[in-house]
Amino acid sequence: MKKHAFALGGAGLMLGVSLMAISAQELTGELPDPPEFAAQSEPVFVSVGDMLEFKALPEYHEPDWVTSKYVEAGTLPPVAERLPKEPLVFKTGNMPDGIGVYGDTMRHVIGGRPEGWNYIGGQSQGWGGIDIGLSECLTRNGPLFQIKAEELEPLPNLAKSWEWSEDGHELTMHLIEGAKWSDGDPFDSEDLMFYWEDNVNDPNVSAVPSGTGTPERFGVGTTLEAIDEYTVKWTFEEVRPTQYLYAMAYDSFCPGPSHILKPQHPKYNPDNTYQEYKNAFPPEFMNMPVMGAWVPVEYRADDIIVMRRNPYYWKVDENGNQLPYLNEMHYRLSTWADRDVQAVAGSGDFANLEQAESFVESLKRSAEDSAPARLQFGARTIGYALRMNLSANGWGEPDARGQAVRELNRELDFRKAVSIAVDRQRLGDSLVRGPFTAIYPGGLYAGTTYYDKASTVYYPYNLEAANALLDGLGLTDTDGNGIRNFPADKAGGADVEITLLANTDYGTDTNLAEGVIAMMEPLGIRVIANFQTGTARDDMAQSGQFDWGVERQGAEMVSVVQGTTTLAPVGPRTHTFHKAGTDGTVDLLPFEQELVDVVNKFIASSDTTERAELMKQYQKLFTENVYSVGLTQYPGALIINKRFANIPAGAPIFQFNWAEDSVMRERLFVPEDKQGDYELHPETLPGEPGGAGPV
Repeated sequence: MKKHAFALGGAGLMLGVSLMAISAQELTGELPDPPEFAAQSEPVFVSVGDMLEFKALPEYHEPDWVTSKYVEAGTLPPVAERLPKEPLVFKTGNMPDGIGVYGDTMRHVIGGRPEGWNYIGGQSQGWGGIDIGLSECLTRNGPLFQIKAEELEPLPNLAKSWEWSEDGHELTMHLIEGAKWSDGDPFDSEDLMFYWEDNVNDPNVSAVPSGTGTPERFGVGTTLEAIDEYTVKWTFEEVRPTQYLYAMAYDSFCPGPSHILKPQHPKYNPDNTYQEYKNAFPPEFMNMPVMGAWVPVEYRADDIIVMRRNPYYWKVDENGNQLPYLNEMHYRLSTWADRDVQAVAGSGDFANLEQAESFVESLKRSAEDSAPARLQFGARTIGYALRMNLSANGWGEPDARGQAVRELNRELDFRKAVSIAVDRQRLGDSLVRGPFTAIYPGGLYAGTTYYDKASTVYYPYNLEAANALLDGLGLTDTDGNGIRNFPADKAGGADVEITLLANTDYGTDTNLAEGVIAMMEPLGIRVIANFQTGTARDDMAQSGQFDWGVERQGAEMVSVVQGTTTLAPVGPRTHTFHKAGTDGTVDLLPFEQELVDVVNKFIASSDTTERAELMKQYQKLFTENVYSVGLTQYPGALIINKRFANIPAGAPIFQFNWAEDSVMRERLFVPEDKQGDYELHPETLPGEPGGAGPV
């Protein structure tokens, strides 16, 4: 097997721990505080009413070329007729640079590749902000980093308002009235019901690409019904579970165009299979109707996706200017590392700098007076963990070896052994030197709202103790080849071989995976890399076809109030690495049941003090039981070309959502004297559904 630098010198770090039984006290240690690394700017906190409202304005405006070329020619209704009864109005006082001007392009570079446009049917659109630009959801989370703590609740969006019943079990939502899809078809409750009944609650439809579009995401037993065209009612088993409002934002409740998708769904078209439904709108299909600010009008495989302004977009500024200000969006199909390089160089305009290996060079370049982009670091909200498949009752249909690994994964001493065999400091330093990375024991990230150091159990690096724990589990090298063997009654006593799933789209993922593989060698565990592109990795992870996975964790470890149902297996399909087996049940370990109870209490509570105490319990249970092996945590940086205006102060690359949502791209603009000649389809609008390109 390939040798790695990580494996060198392990014997010299042994701490002389007895090979007899090891107590928990001998394994735990003091968790070092993260090195100081201040963010470059802080957000300005405001009330929701300071940011937006829904109301009719005396008059509305649009780019002059839209009026002269389309409206006056009779091919497009006047802008006032294309807007809803009460558009969403962004307040000028919350715009750092005020009312914008029309024109220009934002040039993205991404490492993903689109599968197609049927997002609600399970197709990835390539990430990198494409789906956030196309899809709109019931509520919105990204800009919440600016909202005052006492008012923190998801922002209204497609749902303009809502109210709870007196008993707290029913939530009535009022949708924007008169809004339209980008092809002019009305948006109404039918679109929501199609998404809920025929996608979220149809087990034959793949969940949205991140795996979050499942019924359990909105609470066990939850129902949704349409009251009229613009009113729907949720019914929950819990009392006032405001938590689910966060789940109604990206990426869990972003409805698709039912007038286009329904005819392809097997329920309405028995001649179609579910796979045909999912793939009915490949990336070559142009002008897919969207509620977002831009519509796809050009796709060239392994080259570019071009999106043009949505003439029916339903948001405006206080002067009545229909948004977005930017006419065009580009997504160059390259690599994630190239995204950072091009953003720093100025040939790209926007990047979430999340690959730690690029930090130093990016900082050097941005510090130069001639640098085209500015670089802004935030808090350590990027973290990686080694997650073990804990389902032993059939999820993913493992073979004998895989089943034996699952049973090992469920042993606390095995998880502890793996955890203390990982030298987290060396892992972090292998990515980038300096005060960027911090030791991450798992669970909630340091510096986030609900993190509590005193509730965090830390098992420091201790290779000799790790080997002793494995000896105690009866895992010995019976055939003398340097690899421990399973007991004779498990997988026929074969070598302990474990596959490690990782995403090749990101260099950080593969670097950390290589480090884990190397650090398991001194334990006598052979770990075999299973490196997959992002889409393939996601599919394998969601279907349970993995032993271990190195994974960048999501919003649940940052804000907690988002994705809360993924913190523990509260439902058969809510959790990332422990879903229901073939019998439909989740074979919970005792501490997992405690985690489930804590999470359910958190969801049901609206008391801030109680919630904080519950998350302390969660953090202790998680880290004490090594629910996943924390690897490293570090900050990200927003890279954006200096020509763009209206960037909110302190915008994080990831907190309540990714920065593409946080900065509210529909409000960004380029002053006239800084605009470039970047538009590939100037003065054109999206064509009819299925058309070959712009009109």
